[in-house]
Formats: sequence, structure tokens, C-alpha cells
Amino acid sequence: MNAVVVGGGIVGLSSALELAERGVDVVVCEKGSIGSGSTERAAGGIRAQFSTPTNVELSVASMAVWSEFEQRLGTDVDYRTNGYLFLARTPETAAALETAVEMQNERGVPSEVLEPAGARERCPGIDPDRFVAATYSPTDGFADPHLALQGYARAAADAGVDVRTGTPVTDVLREGGGGRVVGVETPDGPLEAEFVVNAAGPWARRVGAMAGVELPIAPRRRQMVVVDPDTAVPETDPLAIDLETGTYFRPERDGEALVGGHLGGPDPDRDPDGYDRGIDFDWAADVLETASEWATYFGPDSRIKRGWSGLYAVTPDDNAVLEETIPGLITAAGFSGHGFQHAPATGRIVAELIVDGEASLVDVAALSSDRFGTERERLERNVV
Repeated sequence: MNAVVVGGGIVGLSSALELAERGVDVVVCEKGSIGSGSTERAAGGIRAQFSTPTNVELSVASMAVWSEFEQRLGTDVDYRTNGYLFLARTPETAAALETAVEMQNERGVPSEVLEPAGARERCPGIDPDRFVAATYSPTDGFADPHLALQGYARAAADAGVDVRTGTPVTDVLREGGGGRVVGVETPDGPLEAEFVVNAAGPWARRVGAMAGVELPIAPRRRQMVVVDPDTAVPETDPLAIDLETGTYFRPERDGEALVGGHLGGPDPDRDPDGYDRGIDFDWAADVLETASEWATYFGPDSRIKRGWSGLYAVTPDDNAVLEETIPGLITAAGFSGHGFQHAPATGRIVAELIVDGEASLVDVAALSSDRFGTERERLERNVV
């Protein structure tokens, strides 16, 4: 059996590795360099505090891999389980968090609801008077996307995966022009394949269109900055998120903080080939000022050291599409900011869909592309 994976980010490489370990001959086609799409610009968050069961289960399965990544793949990804702290300003948001925690606990996640004073115990730099409640899970955390990407790339190559950079896919080939997917076209010629995996992230809609499939996946620009704060942020602090304003921070090294947020609503859809990879300084000033209103680490002497922007591949309900979309075409895209953290489980599920014909690690029926516009569509809160 052979497969072509379109996209050399972490979802594509995880899928390629899992397929190769199950005896599939795999070629990865990456139009640029490895990870040059979304992975290298991710914040690196890894959490199980989601509001939909499928995402929680994807997280639990992925965390089992993240916790053993160095042992299994030989790369230290600087995985830190500092926790995530979700902060609610309104009773309505607090009630939604309580419902989510109950569902998470049923699936083995040790999340808990906290009073504002308890939240401050978890993160001394927050102002508890701004909030009515919070949730926290000690098994959430973050890792280094660059190190994780390199770990997957080396492991995939060692497993025999043929990774071809600078190799865009220009068409998806179907039997008789409209039947089963049978390969892809590249500038170097066609590649025959029994399966094609669309792991193209912000480019996934384009790849789907090549196969005659409409995928509601849009590229959205997201920004973040590294800040030298007024007061050093302890390296043991959790990633803290003010859900009402959409701003967040997490510790970096040497007292610095990574700060971001979705101020002003989502950016419009972007051209994934031509977006600005820098930061908007008006946005940076606004996000830092907003963070300073609820986190005492930040103030007038805080200094932005550097920043960047990247692309989320977003669906209407902020959940991925993970399925065999048409015979021979596996879609693993549209993670809406969750792709990095869910890559380990996604790779295994892609391999199950191809080798076994169905997913068994997690029931991914809720992530089928035919859910959009139906009562089966369930909105996931889009945070880092």
C-alpha cells in the first residue's frame, strides 16, 4: 500500500510516520520547507480543556504521546505541564466552564472549577477582582513546536518516508476523472497513490478543490509577541486566558512572556501565500494594554522584544475535518488552532482510516465534513 501526504507540517509528518510504521510506503509533498506553514508559528499549547467530547478525547490520546515523545522519538520538545487557567468574568461564561469541566472529568481529565482566589493561587500575577470563576487542569501545558517538528521529521525519515520539500501538489488525480483518488500531480510528474492525505492546513481548501471537494476551511491570521514584562513571569506559571477579552499569556524563559489574543474579532480570510508574517503594532499595543488590566506582570515598562503572525486553518465551528472525504482522499485539516496539540492522535487516526478502514483511537464521526449547516455542528471555543 502507498500514500501521498500533502503538507509537511506536524499533522502531515505525524500521519506519515504512523503510516510508515504500519508498513505503508509514504511520500510527503511540501510546497515550501518543512513546517513553513502553520507549525513553526504556533504557540505550542497542549490542553484537554475543550468544550466538545471529541476534542477532549483527541487531547487525551495526544498527551499520551507528548509525555513520552523524547523516549519514543529521541527528541526533547521542552514539554512543560504547567497547566491552563481559563478565567471567566461573567456568570454565563462560568456556567459554560462548569459544564465543560464535568464532561472533561468524565473522560479522565483532572480539570477543576476555582474561585477567583484559588485562581490567583495557581497564577499569582492575575487580578482576582476581575473574575467570577476559573478552571484549571494540571496536565495541560505547552511544548516547543520547532523541536517537535524536527523530531517528527527525523523519525519519519528514519522510518523510510520520502519527504520532498519544494514540491507543490498541482492537481489531485481521480480515476476516470471523477472516481476514486489515485494520486497527485507535481511539477516533477505524477505520483500514483492508493490514498492521498490532505494535511495542507491553510491550503487544505485548495487541495480539496483539486479533487472536486468543497471544504469550508479558511486561513485566518493570528499574532503573538514575546514581552519583557514589568515583573518577571515565573516559569512555573500556567498559560492563563481571559475568555471575555480573548487575551492570554504564558511564561517563556528568563521571566519573559508570550502574549497574544483575538482582539477585535477574527482577522479576515488571508491569502496563505502572501500574508504579512510580522505583527501589527497597534494590535500589539492593544493586546499588551488589555493583558495589563488583568495581569499584574504587565505595565508601562513592559517591552515588546519580538513578534510574529501565523495562520489558523479555520472551519465554521472551529473543529477539524478528519475523515475519508471521498474514496482515496483523507482530510486531516481545519483544526482551527488545535492542529499542533492534536497531531499525535491525528496521525494515528489517519493511519487507521487508511490501513484499517475506520478510526478506533477516537470516534471522529463528529468531525465529518457533512456536519456543516446541520444540527450536528457544535461550536468549539477558539482559543490558543
